Amino acid sequence: MDSILELARKESARQHETIRLIASENYVSRDILEVLGTELTNKYSEGYPTKRYYEGQEFTDAIELRAIEAAKRVFGCNYANVQAYSGSPANLAVYFALLNPGDTIMGLNLPSGGHLTHGFKVSITGKWLNSVPYSINPDTHLIDYDEVERLAREHKPKIIISGHSAYPRQIDFERFGKIAKEVGALHMADIAHISGLVATGEHPSPFPHADIVTMTTHKILRGPRGALILTNDEKLAKKIDKAVFPGLQGGPHMNNIAGIAIALEEAMTQSYTTYTQQVKKNIKALGEALMERGYDLFTGGTDNHLVLVDLRPKGIDGDTLGKALIKANIETNKNAIPFDPAPPMKPNGIRLGTPAVTTIGMKEEHMVQIAEFIEQVYQNVDNDQALAEIREEVKQFMNKFSL
Repeated sequence: MDSILELARKESARQHETIRLIASENYVSRDILEVLGTELTNKYSEGYPTKRYYEGQEFTDAIELRAIEAAKRVFGCNYANVQAYSGSPANLAVYFALLNPGDTIMGLNLPSGGHLTHGFKVSITGKWLNSVPYSINPDTHLIDYDEVERLAREHKPKIIISGHSAYPRQIDFERFGKIAKEVGALHMADIAHISGLVATGEHPSPFPHADIVTMTTHKILRGPRGALILTNDEKLAKKIDKAVFPGLQGGPHMNNIAGIAIALEEAMTQSYTTYTQQVKKNIKALGEALMERGYDLFTGGTDNHLVLVDLRPKGIDGDTLGKALIKANIETNKNAIPFDPAPPMKPNGIRLGTPAVTTIGMKEEHMVQIAEFIEQVYQNVDNDQALAEIREEVKQFMNKFSL
């Protein structure tokens, strides 16, 4: 039996040899990997900087304050909480801080590309709160802002959530803000997927149109597992801090917060701006190459870092293609397309993103090769020998790039 360390080494090797097209995955820098494995993991730092419940916080306070200041600079806000363990706990902290059980929220429904924590029925947010989801227009496949406005006027939600997990187009934060203000709601923008694009101006910022902004730090932002909760409102900030601790969590994970601080400081560099620009160039090139090979892109393209591929014209489901792709060392995730009649475990789509492949140096020409690999897998979906041969080609292809 392999030791845990050996399994970790095997995962490292797998990442070196695999084309990673999962939109929510990335590679962190060596500095972040190093700080995650330091003795910071030994330290309990319950509370907030200068107001801890344990002694010996000289360096942990300095680290958390660096992370907070970096978050404020990167996203142009006045207050930042960096302690939430991940994106879902961050969203839950906002609800816990500002809502009571049964209060109404509005978020993009999951089948239209929203997130579980935006009020979907199987999430605690859909059970604890009254969720009134909005959706995309069945004709344009874009968010139906007129529907959002109509539902907001009818149901008078306490919070309207903008953001997504599988929506390839730009979010109109200004329109959301106006709708929320009109009905007396707070506007919470969840920018987990597009945070890096927002940080570098490659997507419009939710500020000043959002009252609260949440995000994960481990996607395009290229940090470790964690989350940020941002606001410009001091009263909201105090409520959110109390909701995170002591409301939902105990001691923060200081090694992760140190990694988040590094990621945020990296996000202020010119090389990171260049990176996010290349992410968008790469996903556009990948999408175009796929369409040339007969794949249908939901909405016909993308404005951000991901494409949602409708596989129905190819006569295959996302689960079958995804399992064949991983046999060829191409990592994707199956994903329902809006109004998908197929069951969740056999959806008609796959979601592809370029944050990870861009981090290791891939450019537009490499996206064409990736599209060809995908097509080769599709043509040989039931041929394990052919898939093994493609896997060897993929390994050779990946040898050109370095983590």
